Amino acid sequence: MDTQELYNYLHENFEYKDGKLFFIKQVGIRGQIGKQAGSKHKKGYIDIQIKKKCYKAHRLIFLYHRGYLPEFIDHINRIRDDNRIENLREIDQGDNQRNSKKYNNRTQIYKGVYYNKGNKKWFSVVQINKKRHYLGLHKTPELAYQAYCEFVKANLPIYCLE
Repeated sequence: MDTQELYNYLHENFEYKDGKLFFIKQVGIRGQIGKQAGSKHKKGYIDIQIKKKCYKAHRLIFLYHRGYLPEFIDHINRIRDDNRIENLREIDQGDNQRNSKKYNNRTQIYKGVYYNKGNKKWFSVVQINKKRHYLGLHKTPELAYQAYCEFVKANLPIYCLE
């Protein structure tokens, strides 16, 4: 099914309400009129099956409202099942990665901030368009994170989120 066919199918069979798609026609056994479409995936996204193919609900909702499908769609608040159209935006791969949560390890307290055991200081790094920007050594993780946030706010169209 190409994008235009999928767009038409969505408008013929679903209604959008508060970040969710609901059936407006009987579609198979599970697709009962008025019932919410989809189920939660183990990673937190909502999956919707259409004609034996699985789609992420946020991609379908973006298509439903905007009429096209970009390569990357971002949840602004980073909540994977919050598919309200105002929470979805088209984004490039780099911005999508920068808006992800920080890694869960002991040497990274803030996003983009790491500890250097050799000199016992904190440093921050940002990557933009495959180029890494080293933002210096700092005495505390808070100072390194402040440098990270200032750089992001000055150079990127996204907010600095922890």
